[in-house]
Amino acid sequence: MAGRGARPELADIFRRHGAAFLAQHRLSGAQARAWRAIVACRTEALGGYREACERCGGVRQVFHSCRNRHCPKCQTRAKEAWISARTAELLPVPYFHLVFTLPHALNGLASRQPRRLYELLFAAAAATLLDFGANAKWLGGHLGFTLVLHSWAQDLSRHLHVHALVAGGALGADGEWRPAKARFLFPVAALSRVFRGKFLAALTGARESGALAEPADPAAWLQLLRALRAHSWVVYAKQPLGGPGAVLDYLARYTHRVAISNERLLGLDGGEVTVRVRDPVRAGKRRLLRLPAVEFIRRFLSHVLPPGFKRIRHYGFLANRHKAEHLASARRALDAPLPQPTAVESARAFMARVAGIEISRCPYCARGQMRLIAVIVPTRTLAPLHLTGPPAPQ
Repeated sequence: MAGRGARPELADIFRRHGAAFLAQHRLSGAQARAWRAIVACRTEALGGYREACERCGGVRQVFHSCRNRHCPKCQTRAKEAWISARTAELLPVPYFHLVFTLPHALNGLASRQPRRLYELLFAAAAATLLDFGANAKWLGGHLGFTLVLHSWAQDLSRHLHVHALVAGGALGADGEWRPAKARFLFPVAALSRVFRGKFLAALTGARESGALAEPADPAAWLQLLRALRAHSWVVYAKQPLGGPGAVLDYLARYTHRVAISNERLLGLDGGEVTVRVRDPVRAGKRRLLRLPAVEFIRRFLSHVLPPGFKRIRHYGFLANRHKAEHLASARRALDAPLPQPTAVESARAFMARVAGIEISRCPYCARGQMRLIAVIVPTRTLAPLHLTGPPAPQ
Protein backbone atom coordinates (compact mmCIF):
# COMPACT_ATOMS: atom_id res chain seq x y z
CA MET A 1 0.00 0.00 0.00
CA ALA A 2 1.29 3.45 -0.84
CA GLY A 3 2.46 5.63 2.04
CA ARG A 4 2.55 9.38 2.25
CA GLY A 5 4.67 10.73 -0.60
CA ALA A 6 4.83 7.36 -2.39
CA ARG A 7 3.23 6.80 -5.75
CA PRO A 8 -0.20 5.22 -5.25
CA GLU A 9 -1.80 2.42 -7.20
CA LEU A 10 -5.45 2.21 -8.16
CA ALA A 11 -6.00 -0.37 -5.43
CA ASP A 12 -4.65 2.07 -2.82
CA ILE A 13 -7.22 4.67 -3.87
CA PHE A 14 -10.04 2.12 -3.56
CA ARG A 15 -8.83 1.01 -0.13
CA ARG A 16 -8.36 4.50 1.27
CA HIS A 17 -11.37 6.31 -0.17
CA GLY A 18 -13.71 3.48 -1.12
CA ALA A 19 -15.95 3.88 1.92
CA ALA A 20 -16.58 7.55 1.12
CA PHE A 21 -17.43 6.65 -2.46
CA LEU A 22 -19.74 3.78 -1.53
CA ALA A 23 -21.64 6.03 0.88
CA GLN A 24 -22.81 8.03 -2.15
CA HIS A 25 -22.87 5.57 -5.06
CA ARG A 26 -24.16 2.12 -5.90
CA LEU A 27 -22.08 -0.31 -7.92
CA SER A 28 -23.27 -2.48 -10.78
CA GLY A 29 -22.36 -6.15 -10.63
CA ALA A 30 -19.52 -5.65 -13.12
CA GLN A 31 -18.18 -2.68 -11.16
CA ALA A 32 -18.28 -4.63 -7.89
CA ARG A 33 -16.39 -7.55 -9.48
CA ALA A 34 -13.77 -5.21 -10.90
CA TRP A 35 -13.41 -3.41 -7.56
CA ARG A 36 -12.92 -6.66 -5.61
CA ALA A 37 -10.45 -8.01 -8.14
CA ILE A 38 -8.32 -4.85 -8.23
CA VAL A 39 -8.13 -4.63 -4.43
CA ALA A 40 -7.27 -8.34 -4.10
CA CYS A 41 -4.76 -8.48 -6.98
CA ARG A 42 -1.35 -9.80 -5.92
CA THR A 43 -2.34 -10.06 -2.26
CA GLU A 44 -2.85 -13.00 0.10
CA ALA A 45 -6.57 -12.88 -0.77
CA LEU A 46 -5.83 -14.67 -4.06
CA GLY A 47 -3.18 -17.01 -2.71
CA GLY A 48 0.17 -17.73 -4.28
CA TYR A 49 3.37 -19.57 -3.37
CA ARG A 50 6.54 -19.28 -1.32
CA GLU A 51 10.01 -19.80 -2.81
CA ALA A 52 13.48 -20.16 -1.31
CA CYS A 53 16.90 -19.72 -2.89
CA GLU A 54 18.82 -23.01 -3.07
CA ARG A 55 22.07 -21.10 -2.56
CA CYS A 56 21.55 -18.36 0.07
CA GLY A 57 18.24 -19.47 1.58
CA GLY A 58 16.46 -16.17 0.87
CA VAL A 59 12.67 -16.52 0.89
CA ARG A 60 10.06 -14.59 -1.11
CA GLN A 61 6.30 -14.73 -1.43
CA VAL A 62 4.57 -14.39 -4.79
CA PHE A 63 0.82 -13.73 -4.91
CA HIS A 64 -1.47 -14.44 -7.84
CA SER A 65 -2.85 -11.78 -10.22
CA CYS A 66 -6.59 -11.18 -10.50
CA ARG A 67 -6.58 -11.17 -14.34
CA ASN A 68 -9.56 -8.82 -14.40
CA ARG A 69 -9.51 -6.82 -17.63
CA HIS A 70 -9.97 -3.56 -15.70
CA CYS A 71 -6.95 -4.08 -13.43
CA PRO A 72 -3.94 -1.92 -14.35
CA LYS A 73 -1.52 -4.52 -12.96
CA CYS A 74 -2.76 -7.37 -15.15
CA GLN A 75 -3.13 -8.32 -18.80
CA THR A 76 0.45 -7.69 -19.96
CA ARG A 77 0.87 -11.22 -21.30
CA ALA A 78 -2.60 -11.11 -22.88
CA LYS A 79 -1.68 -7.83 -24.57
CA GLU A 80 1.56 -9.27 -25.95
CA ALA A 81 -0.29 -12.34 -27.23
CA TRP A 82 -2.84 -10.06 -28.93
CA ILE A 83 -0.10 -8.08 -30.67
CA SER A 84 1.54 -11.30 -31.83
CA ALA A 85 -1.73 -12.67 -33.24
CA ARG A 86 -2.60 -9.42 -35.02
CA THR A 87 0.92 -9.06 -36.41
CA ALA A 88 0.58 -12.52 -37.98
CA GLU A 89 -2.52 -11.24 -39.82
CA LEU A 90 -0.88 -8.15 -41.33
CA LEU A 91 -0.64 -7.99 -45.11
CA PRO A 92 2.18 -6.32 -47.08
CA VAL A 93 0.08 -3.21 -47.78
CA PRO A 94 -0.24 0.26 -46.23
CA TYR A 95 -2.51 0.44 -43.18
CA PHE A 96 -4.64 3.35 -42.04
CA HIS A 97 -5.62 4.53 -38.57
CA LEU A 98 -9.13 6.00 -38.23
CA VAL A 99 -11.08 7.17 -35.19
CA PHE A 100 -14.90 7.50 -35.05
CA THR A 101 -16.08 9.72 -32.18
CA LEU A 102 -19.55 10.27 -30.73
CA PRO A 103 -20.61 13.81 -29.71
CA HIS A 104 -20.58 14.56 -25.98
CA ALA A 105 -24.32 15.22 -26.18
CA LEU A 106 -24.68 11.41 -25.98
CA ASN A 107 -22.64 11.07 -22.79
CA GLY A 108 -25.64 11.15 -20.47
CA LEU A 109 -27.41 8.45 -22.44
CA ALA A 110 -24.22 6.37 -22.53
CA SER A 111 -23.83 6.60 -18.76
CA ARG A 112 -27.30 5.07 -18.29
CA GLN A 113 -27.33 2.58 -21.17
CA PRO A 114 -23.68 1.93 -22.03
CA ARG A 115 -24.15 -1.45 -23.69
CA ARG A 116 -26.73 -0.09 -26.13
CA LEU A 117 -24.67 2.99 -27.06
CA TYR A 118 -21.47 0.99 -27.46
CA GLU A 119 -23.22 -1.51 -29.76
CA LEU A 120 -24.66 1.30 -31.88
CA LEU A 121 -21.22 2.92 -32.15
CA PHE A 122 -19.57 -0.32 -33.31
CA ALA A 123 -22.35 -1.02 -35.80
CA ALA A 124 -22.35 2.49 -37.32
CA ALA A 125 -18.56 2.70 -37.66
CA ALA A 126 -18.30 -0.80 -39.14
CA ALA A 127 -21.16 -0.25 -41.62
CA THR A 128 -19.63 3.05 -42.73
CA LEU A 129 -16.26 1.49 -43.49
CA LEU A 130 -17.75 -1.57 -45.19
CA ASP A 131 -19.95 0.62 -47.42
CA PHE A 132 -17.03 2.81 -48.47
CA GLY A 133 -14.89 -0.25 -49.17
CA ALA A 134 -17.61 -1.85 -51.30
CA ASN A 135 -18.20 1.36 -53.30
CA ALA A 136 -16.54 1.04 -56.71
CA LYS A 137 -15.64 4.74 -56.53
CA TRP A 138 -13.16 3.90 -53.79
CA LEU A 139 -12.19 0.23 -53.65
CA GLY A 140 -15.07 -1.93 -54.82
CA GLY A 141 -14.28 -4.86 -52.60
CA HIS A 142 -14.31 -6.44 -49.16
CA LEU A 143 -12.46 -4.33 -46.58
CA GLY A 144 -10.66 -5.79 -43.56
CA PHE A 145 -10.30 -3.91 -40.25
CA THR A 146 -10.26 -4.09 -36.46
CA LEU A 147 -12.21 -1.77 -34.14
CA VAL A 148 -11.23 -1.07 -30.53
CA LEU A 149 -13.59 0.78 -28.17
CA HIS A 150 -12.31 3.58 -25.91
CA SER A 151 -14.74 5.37 -23.61
CA TRP A 152 -12.37 7.75 -21.83
CA ALA A 153 -10.28 10.86 -22.24
CA GLN A 154 -6.97 11.48 -20.43
CA ASP A 155 -8.79 12.98 -17.43
CA LEU A 156 -11.07 9.89 -17.28
CA SER A 157 -14.10 11.88 -18.43
CA ARG A 158 -16.40 10.17 -20.91
CA HIS A 159 -15.18 10.37 -24.50
CA LEU A 160 -16.76 7.67 -26.65
CA HIS A 161 -14.84 6.60 -29.74
CA VAL A 162 -13.57 3.56 -31.62
CA HIS A 163 -10.13 3.23 -33.14
CA ALA A 164 -9.89 1.40 -36.47
CA LEU A 165 -6.85 -0.23 -38.06
CA VAL A 166 -7.76 -0.68 -41.73
CA ALA A 167 -5.85 -2.46 -44.48
CA GLY A 168 -5.16 -0.12 -47.41
CA GLY A 169 -7.11 -2.06 -49.98
CA ALA A 170 -9.94 -4.53 -50.46
CA LEU A 171 -10.44 -8.08 -51.68
CA GLY A 172 -12.57 -8.08 -54.83
CA ALA A 173 -15.24 -10.65 -55.63
CA ASP A 174 -12.93 -11.90 -58.39
CA GLY A 175 -10.21 -12.68 -55.86
CA GLU A 176 -8.04 -9.74 -56.91
CA TRP A 177 -6.58 -7.22 -54.47
CA ARG A 178 -7.74 -3.64 -55.01
CA PRO A 179 -5.26 -1.21 -53.47
CA ALA A 180 -6.19 2.17 -52.05
CA LYS A 181 -6.07 4.78 -54.80
CA ALA A 182 -4.50 7.59 -52.82
CA ARG A 183 -2.40 8.36 -49.76
CA PHE A 184 -5.66 8.66 -47.84
CA LEU A 185 -8.10 5.79 -47.63
CA PHE A 186 -11.45 7.61 -47.78
CA PRO A 187 -12.41 11.32 -47.57
CA VAL A 188 -12.94 12.24 -43.94
CA ALA A 189 -15.82 14.66 -44.56
CA ALA A 190 -17.80 12.00 -46.42
CA LEU A 191 -17.04 9.40 -43.75
CA SER A 192 -18.30 11.81 -41.11
CA ARG A 193 -21.60 12.44 -42.86
CA VAL A 194 -22.30 8.76 -43.50
CA PHE A 195 -21.25 7.75 -39.97
CA ARG A 196 -23.58 10.35 -38.45
CA GLY A 197 -26.46 9.28 -40.67
CA LYS A 198 -26.05 5.58 -39.87
CA PHE A 199 -25.73 6.16 -36.14
CA LEU A 200 -28.75 8.47 -35.92
CA ALA A 201 -30.86 6.06 -37.99
CA ALA A 202 -29.89 3.20 -35.67
CA LEU A 203 -30.48 5.34 -32.57
CA THR A 204 -33.94 6.32 -33.80
CA GLY A 205 -34.73 2.71 -34.68
CA ALA A 206 -33.69 1.58 -31.21
CA ARG A 207 -36.02 4.12 -29.63
CA GLU A 208 -38.95 3.18 -31.88
CA SER A 209 -38.47 -0.52 -31.11
CA GLY A 210 -38.35 0.10 -27.37
CA ALA A 211 -34.73 -0.97 -27.02
CA LEU A 212 -33.84 2.58 -26.02
CA ALA A 213 -36.27 3.88 -23.43
CA GLU A 214 -34.89 7.39 -22.93
CA PRO A 215 -35.09 10.28 -23.02
CA ALA A 216 -38.66 9.44 -21.98
CA ASP A 217 -39.91 12.97 -22.68
CA PRO A 218 -40.61 13.39 -26.45
CA ALA A 219 -39.52 17.03 -26.27
CA ALA A 220 -36.18 16.03 -24.71
CA TRP A 221 -35.72 13.37 -27.42
CA LEU A 222 -36.30 15.91 -30.22
CA GLN A 223 -33.93 18.34 -28.52
CA LEU A 224 -31.24 15.64 -28.39
CA LEU A 225 -31.70 14.86 -32.11
CA ARG A 226 -31.43 18.54 -33.01
CA ALA A 227 -28.21 18.83 -31.01
CA LEU A 228 -26.76 15.74 -32.72
CA ARG A 229 -27.64 17.02 -36.20
CA ALA A 230 -26.43 20.57 -35.59
CA HIS A 231 -22.72 19.88 -36.05
CA SER A 232 -20.40 17.72 -38.11
CA TRP A 233 -19.20 14.60 -36.32
CA VAL A 234 -15.51 13.90 -35.88
CA VAL A 235 -13.80 11.20 -37.93
CA TYR A 236 -10.02 11.27 -37.83
CA ALA A 237 -7.93 9.44 -40.40
CA LYS A 238 -4.32 9.19 -41.44
CA GLN A 239 -1.81 6.67 -42.64
CA PRO A 240 0.25 5.54 -39.63
CA LEU A 241 3.73 6.97 -40.13
CA GLY A 242 5.33 4.21 -38.09
CA GLY A 243 3.59 1.47 -40.04
CA PRO A 244 0.80 -0.87 -38.90
CA GLY A 245 3.00 -2.33 -36.18
CA ALA A 246 3.23 1.08 -34.49
CA VAL A 247 -0.56 1.43 -34.48
CA LEU A 248 -0.91 -2.08 -33.05
CA ASP A 249 1.46 -1.09 -30.25
CA TYR A 250 -0.56 2.08 -29.63
CA LEU A 251 -3.90 0.28 -29.59
CA ALA A 252 -2.48 -2.49 -27.38
CA ARG A 253 -1.90 0.03 -24.58
CA TYR A 254 -5.69 0.11 -24.23
CA THR A 255 -6.95 -3.22 -25.59
CA HIS A 256 -6.15 -4.98 -22.32
CA ARG A 257 -6.35 -2.02 -19.94
CA VAL A 258 -9.17 0.35 -19.08
CA ALA A 259 -8.99 4.10 -18.49
CA ILE A 260 -5.63 4.53 -16.73
CA SER A 261 -2.33 2.86 -15.85
CA ASN A 262 -0.71 2.98 -12.42
CA GLU A 263 2.23 4.81 -14.00
CA ARG A 264 0.04 7.90 -14.48
CA LEU A 265 -0.94 8.04 -10.79
CA LEU A 266 1.54 10.38 -9.12
CA GLY A 267 0.05 11.18 -5.71
CA LEU A 268 -2.71 10.53 -3.18
CA ASP A 269 -2.82 13.17 -0.49
CA GLY A 270 -5.38 15.42 1.21
CA GLY A 271 -8.25 13.46 -0.29
CA GLU A 272 -7.06 14.16 -3.86
CA VAL A 273 -5.48 12.06 -6.59
CA THR A 274 -2.75 13.56 -8.77
CA VAL A 275 -2.77 12.26 -12.33
CA ARG A 276 -0.42 12.92 -15.24
CA VAL A 277 -2.31 13.93 -18.42
CA ARG A 278 -1.48 15.29 -21.85
CA ASP A 279 -1.42 19.07 -22.10
CA PRO A 280 -4.20 20.11 -24.52
CA VAL A 281 -2.37 23.32 -25.43
CA ARG A 282 1.28 22.30 -25.66
CA ALA A 283 1.72 19.38 -28.04
CA GLY A 284 3.82 16.56 -26.66
CA LYS A 285 3.84 18.03 -23.14
CA ARG A 286 2.30 16.71 -19.92
CA ARG A 287 0.63 18.43 -17.00
CA LEU A 288 -0.67 17.41 -13.57
CA LEU A 289 -4.38 17.13 -12.80
CA ARG A 290 -5.72 16.90 -9.24
CA LEU A 291 -9.11 15.25 -8.69
CA PRO A 292 -11.02 14.56 -5.47
CA ALA A 293 -10.53 10.85 -4.75
CA VAL A 294 -14.27 10.13 -4.78
CA GLU A 295 -14.62 11.83 -8.17
CA PHE A 296 -11.60 9.92 -9.49
CA ILE A 297 -13.20 6.62 -8.44
CA ARG A 298 -16.50 7.62 -10.03
CA ARG A 299 -14.82 8.45 -13.32
CA PHE A 300 -12.81 5.24 -13.37
CA LEU A 301 -15.80 3.02 -12.62
CA SER A 302 -17.85 4.71 -15.37
CA HIS A 303 -15.58 2.93 -17.86
CA VAL A 304 -16.05 -0.58 -16.45
CA LEU A 305 -17.46 -2.59 -19.34
CA PRO A 306 -20.85 -4.33 -19.24
CA PRO A 307 -20.57 -8.06 -18.48
CA GLY A 308 -19.33 -10.08 -21.45
CA PHE A 309 -18.97 -7.03 -23.69
CA LYS A 310 -16.30 -7.40 -26.39
CA ARG A 311 -14.43 -4.15 -26.96
CA ILE A 312 -12.15 -5.52 -29.71
CA ARG A 313 -13.93 -6.65 -32.87
CA HIS A 314 -12.86 -7.69 -36.36
CA TYR A 315 -14.79 -7.02 -39.56
CA GLY A 316 -14.80 -7.66 -43.29
CA PHE A 317 -12.23 -10.22 -44.38
CA LEU A 318 -10.90 -10.23 -40.80
CA ALA A 319 -14.26 -11.30 -39.33
CA ASN A 320 -13.67 -14.44 -37.30
CA ARG A 321 -16.12 -16.66 -39.17
CA HIS A 322 -14.17 -16.71 -42.46
CA LYS A 323 -10.89 -15.07 -41.45
CA ALA A 324 -8.56 -17.93 -42.40
CA GLU A 325 -10.15 -18.37 -45.81
CA HIS A 326 -10.26 -14.67 -46.66
CA LEU A 327 -6.74 -13.96 -45.42
CA ALA A 328 -5.46 -16.84 -47.55
CA SER A 329 -7.21 -15.32 -50.59
CA ALA A 330 -5.72 -11.89 -49.87
CA ARG A 331 -2.20 -13.36 -49.52
CA ARG A 332 -2.58 -15.20 -52.82
CA ALA A 333 -3.74 -12.00 -54.54
CA LEU A 334 -0.75 -10.12 -53.09
CA ASP A 335 1.68 -13.00 -53.64
CA ALA A 336 2.49 -12.74 -49.93
CA PRO A 337 4.11 -15.57 -47.93
CA LEU A 338 2.34 -17.33 -45.11
CA PRO A 339 3.15 -15.96 -41.64
CA GLN A 340 5.47 -17.91 -39.37
CA PRO A 341 3.59 -19.93 -36.73
CA THR A 342 3.53 -18.26 -33.33
CA ALA A 343 5.07 -20.27 -30.52
CA VAL A 344 3.47 -20.30 -27.09
CA GLU A 345 5.82 -18.38 -24.80
CA SER A 346 6.47 -19.47 -21.23
CA ALA A 347 6.15 -17.02 -18.34
CA ARG A 348 9.91 -17.27 -17.81
CA ALA A 349 10.71 -16.42 -21.44
CA PHE A 350 8.11 -13.65 -21.46
CA MET A 351 9.55 -11.88 -18.42
CA ALA A 352 13.08 -12.21 -19.79
CA ARG A 353 12.02 -10.65 -23.10
CA VAL A 354 9.66 -7.91 -21.88
CA ALA A 355 11.16 -6.90 -18.53
CA GLY A 356 14.69 -8.27 -18.75
CA ILE A 357 14.05 -10.28 -15.58
CA GLU A 358 15.10 -13.86 -14.93
CA ILE A 359 12.23 -14.81 -12.65
CA SER A 360 13.84 -17.96 -11.31
CA ARG A 361 17.04 -16.16 -10.22
CA CYS A 362 17.35 -15.21 -6.56
CA PRO A 363 16.66 -11.48 -6.02
CA TYR A 364 18.91 -11.48 -2.93
CA CYS A 365 22.20 -13.09 -3.98
CA ALA A 366 21.54 -12.86 -7.77
CA ARG A 367 23.27 -16.23 -8.23
CA GLY A 368 21.05 -18.99 -6.88
CA GLN A 369 17.80 -20.36 -8.27
CA MET A 370 14.46 -20.04 -6.50
CA ARG A 371 12.63 -23.26 -5.68
CA LEU A 372 9.02 -23.75 -4.60
CA ILE A 373 8.71 -24.58 -0.89
CA ALA A 374 5.03 -23.93 -0.09
CA VAL A 375 1.66 -23.06 -1.57
CA ILE A 376 -0.21 -20.08 -0.07
CA VAL A 377 -3.93 -20.81 0.16
CA PRO A 378 -6.24 -17.90 -0.79
CA THR A 379 -7.76 -16.20 2.23
CA ARG A 380 -10.89 -14.97 0.44
CA THR A 381 -11.42 -12.42 3.18
CA LEU A 382 -12.50 -9.53 1.00
CA ALA A 383 -14.39 -6.70 2.69
CA PRO A 384 -18.04 -6.52 1.60
CA LEU A 385 -19.07 -3.69 -0.69
CA HIS A 386 -22.00 -1.85 0.83
CA LEU A 387 -24.35 -0.96 -2.00
CA THR A 388 -26.21 2.30 -1.45
CA GLY A 389 -27.54 5.11 -3.57
CA PRO A 390 -29.21 4.86 -7.00
CA PRO A 391 -28.80 1.72 -9.16
CA ALA A 392 -25.73 1.65 -11.38
CA PRO A 393 -26.00 1.09 -15.16
CA GLN A 394 -25.33 -2.35 -16.62
